[in-house]
Amino acid sequence: MTGIVSYGAYIPLYRMGHEVIAQVWGKRAGKGERSVASYDEDSLTMAVEATMDCVSTGGREGVDGLYFASTTSPYREKQCASIVAAAADLEQGITTMDFANSLRAGSNALKAALDAVKAGPSSKVMVAAADCRLAYPQSVQEQGLGDAAAAVMVGSSDVLAEAEDSYSVSDDITDLWRKESDHFVRSWEDRWVLSYGYDRNIRAATSGLLKKAALKPADFNKVVMCGPDGRSLEEAARSLGFDKAQLQDSLLGVVGNTGAAHPLLLLAAALEQARPGERLLLASYGDGADAFSFRMTDRVLTARKPRGVRGNLTSKRALTSYGKYLCFRNLVEQPEELIRLFPAATVMWRTRDWSLRGHASRCRRCGLVTFPIQRVCYRCGSKDDYEQTRLTDKKGKVFTYSVDNMAGTPDPPVVQTVVESDEGQARLYCLMTDCDPPAVKVGMPVEFTFRRFHECGGFINYFWKCRPVRG
Repeated sequence: MTGIVSYGAYIPLYRMGHEVIAQVWGKRAGKGERSVASYDEDSLTMAVEATMDCVSTGGREGVDGLYFASTTSPYREKQCASIVAAAADLEQGITTMDFANSLRAGSNALKAALDAVKAGPSSKVMVAAADCRLAYPQSVQEQGLGDAAAAVMVGSSDVLAEAEDSYSVSDDITDLWRKESDHFVRSWEDRWVLSYGYDRNIRAATSGLLKKAALKPADFNKVVMCGPDGRSLEEAARSLGFDKAQLQDSLLGVVGNTGAAHPLLLLAAALEQARPGERLLLASYGDGADAFSFRMTDRVLTARKPRGVRGNLTSKRALTSYGKYLCFRNLVEQPEELIRLFPAATVMWRTRDWSLRGHASRCRRCGLVTFPIQRVCYRCGSKDDYEQTRLTDKKGKVFTYSVDNMAGTPDPPVVQTVVESDEGQARLYCLMTDCDPPAVKVGMPVEFTFRRFHECGGFINYFWKCRPVRG
């Protein structure tokens, strides 16, 4: 049996109401809000968050592949899947792949993972999809797009959703696109996009799956269908014979259209509510369409629940400043940081066990845990007698902190903290993000989060920060 073993999701803390955008341009606001990635987040860091949420329930043991899917990868010529795998502390002897350039990148990666596990080369493959797309200012898409990530673990044992069948169609149609030099998503005329792009392809893939698997619309308890808007989604589902009650909430009004991540995000939301024996249909669109049929096993109830979509939705903070949104997305020029750092690729490679994987050293002689990794124990003096231990999936508390009002950042002030980790009371210095500075206090519970640190030396420097425990 091949299918989904575990799942996870990540939605940024910040949500911006559609009226905040509309007010700036003097336009009509749509109902709802959209998620907004913070200034130190991108598709890669969000994928790490979703992956960590997924392994919190499924574990890291036996994972021999990680597929990263996004249309907004931070690198053009460097594999992002390898960075996600390192930050999630997966084994080095795994297969890593990037899927890109299509809104179907997430579902394409899912299909590739299912095929790899079913064929036998792999036993467990993690699929992480994330997007952080930019829409033209004043456009309808500016209110409609959202930032998020989702991850699913595909395996052949302890399956909670069995993959029954799939069907795909390919269509070379220019409806939504971005060239190498484009910052914003381009779109052709709406009727063309909806009628000849979305509607025709999503119906072709879904009806093809029904015919191939000899199933009827009534055989499905839940239909997870991606769509550019709620109305088009409901019309496509109705034309295929599905009832509105079968449709999974599209999340368009509370998160937005999250691009390549959206199919897996909706799938994770559906799995949170699924019951044993139920059948689920997943359909995604982008230069064609993919459709999948899953059947729930008894484990869908007994599997430990991640923070998931539900936990992320209930943990949020309103972003009421459109100017701050522009700063978060680097759409306005900002002053240079007061402190300039000059990193080296060689140093990053040598320190990757603690800077990317978040490992500390535990002295085998006295048990002292230190971060960064130290060759010499400063308590008992033993040398090179330590083992590595992971800190990033542990909680901690603020030991001490300071608030820097002068540091250059799109989201001032900067809260600098010394965190005491639950792992052996190790103390480490890190910046705090996603926080309300006046509310920070000694003893506050915090957790670790993987973020962009700076972009000096011509490459992106990622590191671990802390944040107040979400939820």
